[in-house]
Amino acid sequence: FTWNRELFPDPPGFIAELHRRGLKTALNLHPADGIYPHEEKYPEMAAEMGIDPASKQPVPFDIADPKFTRAYFELLHHPKEADGVDFWWLDWQQGTLSGLPGLDPLWWINHLYFHDLGRAGMKQSFIFSRWGGLGNHRYPIGFSGDAHVTWDSLAFQPYFTATAANVNYGWWSHDIGGHMYGVEEPELYARWVQFGVFSPILRLHSTNNPFHERRPWGWDAETDRVASAALRLRHQLIPYIYAMAWRNHMHHLPLIRPMYHEAPAQEPAYVCPDQYLFGSELLAAPFITPIDPDVRLSRQVVWLPTGEWFDFFSGVSYAGDGWHAVYGSLDDIPVFAKAGAIVPLAAEDGLSNPEQLIVHVFPGADNEFSLYEDDGLAAHSITRIQQNWSADEWLVTVGAAEGETGHLPAKRTWVLYFRGAAAEMAVSANAGITTEYDIETKTLCVTAVPLPVTDPLTIQLTNPSGSLLAPEDRLLEICQKLIAAFRMESLTKLNLFNQLPALIENPADLLQYELKLTASQLRALAEVLTSAGYHRSSTRRSQDEAIVLWNNQERSDVVYKLAALGMNNSSESRRAPLPKFGVFTIGKNAVRFHESSQPAAGRVTVSAWFDSLEDQARRLPAPKEEVVVQFDITGENGRTAYLMRSDEDVDLVDGTYPSPNATITVAAADWLSLLNGEVSPEFTFLEGKIKIMGDLDLVMQLASAISLPPPGTYRSDKWRLAVDYLDVLRFSC
Repeated sequence: FTWNRELFPDPPGFIAELHRRGLKTALNLHPADGIYPHEEKYPEMAAEMGIDPASKQPVPFDIADPKFTRAYFELLHHPKEADGVDFWWLDWQQGTLSGLPGLDPLWWINHLYFHDLGRAGMKQSFIFSRWGGLGNHRYPIGFSGDAHVTWDSLAFQPYFTATAANVNYGWWSHDIGGHMYGVEEPELYARWVQFGVFSPILRLHSTNNPFHERRPWGWDAETDRVASAALRLRHQLIPYIYAMAWRNHMHHLPLIRPMYHEAPAQEPAYVCPDQYLFGSELLAAPFITPIDPDVRLSRQVVWLPTGEWFDFFSGVSYAGDGWHAVYGSLDDIPVFAKAGAIVPLAAEDGLSNPEQLIVHVFPGADNEFSLYEDDGLAAHSITRIQQNWSADEWLVTVGAAEGETGHLPAKRTWVLYFRGAAAEMAVSANAGITTEYDIETKTLCVTAVPLPVTDPLTIQLTNPSGSLLAPEDRLLEICQKLIAAFRMESLTKLNLFNQLPALIENPADLLQYELKLTASQLRALAEVLTSAGYHRSSTRRSQDEAIVLWNNQERSDVVYKLAALGMNNSSESRRAPLPKFGVFTIGKNAVRFHESSQPAAGRVTVSAWFDSLEDQARRLPAPKEEVVVQFDITGENGRTAYLMRSDEDVDLVDGTYPSPNATITVAAADWLSLLNGEVSPEFTFLEGKIKIMGDLDLVMQLASAISLPPPGTYRSDKWRLAVDYLDVLRFSC
């Protein structure tokens, strides 16, 4: 709580200079350390707590004591805030115990700091702290701890951040770049920063190690350029993100949410953990794996919900209700705008509510966006941007600012980018405008003269001679970008590049390049040309992996071949066209397959298994004499019953038989895991989870009746999967 006066001789002057530059100031605290004699305020704190200052005894931290808490804020914090400190970074590391039984000190300290900073309405309450548990989303901007400088650590962040929305904890901050350990690489650093752009809070941070570099200019020129461009993009996104913060405040919808929040009835939404909704208009799926050395592009697989979607940067359109393999250079970030999306951006610099706002509007649907702006306290305004879309007219209206307007510029310049618009467009407006067309991204830019913020702006697009939209078949362009990046012999590359139109018509012609391209190059072209493929990655929620299969056009010439052993060691061999959607889930003990044409497989229950047991037992050869097998399934939903078999008679009777030939005892939960193919019988037996007494041979004869895994469940150590494109290219999954 005390400045080092050798380093900071004039703390108030230092903070004032930061404020002059438009920067806020936070101080990092480890409050659990208590207050020691070296602190400037130690004499006052000690006296307040009944400790003789001359004793030099530290004042222990006790946030559950109201007397300590009052002095703690009034003596240690309020004077610093009077000097200009804007908010506090609480690096709490004390555990969950306090002087009041049941009170988590972190939960309580977050509550107190939040409300103390907002006392008397002089500031918006804002603190930076760790997660204090359920309900604590009310208070801190969070930070997720000491991420490692690895690709795996980066890959976990999208899933972690999006899933936090399930408890409404939306404002996560990560140590962008990674905090410690690992190997520093320019590409990894750039991808961390790009994820940070599309995360709730962008904060570059690392431990105090001179070999960790977080400044863009501390890297090579290319990394500096890419990272700096990403940081400037983040600054442009502030109007959009701030509006989403207001939406979160009003409607409890965090900025980042998992896909199943918007598509709870669609199974693919639960198996795409590396992407997320970024506000109401965008979907982000940052690159989280290294560039392939032969393709020289990064790869990400994205599921797009029903409807039309657009690459936010290039404008390329994608059909929804399907999966897409997306490739990009170090500059690229996979971000998609929904049909009708409205995305307001600011300029690359400036800290006040901007005099110029850039609004990207995408075709295909009606929509409305509420742009929230305020003065940093209570005065705020809403500007509604509305889009009306039809085949004949594209109409965008920027409404007059509603509410207080003193925090807004007197006049504002609106720049609207109509994405995917045709080049020959009739444009009319209720104010003076200029227009410009970008043929590469198929974008019409309309700039209005500066208007008072209380005046509405209406812009209408029509095209009497044809469609409102530019012709949109950019598959050739996407494939050209792929081949241009490939690391390969240059004459072969030229021939392949020139043959692309023919390959688009007949992808099977790729066969002639089978020995000239690497497996990753062939795969990239095949999955883009056919819009079908596979992707293997972690489920993120566990150690399990998943292989997603997709076939957007439901082609019959892209097939999968499966060879596997069932949980009862039965063999299965399958060759079939790739489903429109299917997923293999690979666990420690079992592999499960499910495709979209099938209803989702339900779990077998103990009751259902017992109901089927008599029929299962009748399929076995009749014994020479009566046999009885006792089942003691213990625990919740368990059952005690015995199976009697003699000649053709089979009976299942509840209760206990006095002298059965064999007895099987197992907990209901373990039995269910066995029945549902989540573990093998061998595993259950060797782990001691199942006890068998009596005639073991009899039990083995009943094995086919004991284990009834759902269809599509296989042993995790005995399976093989491959995907064949066009009967010429095979890839092992």
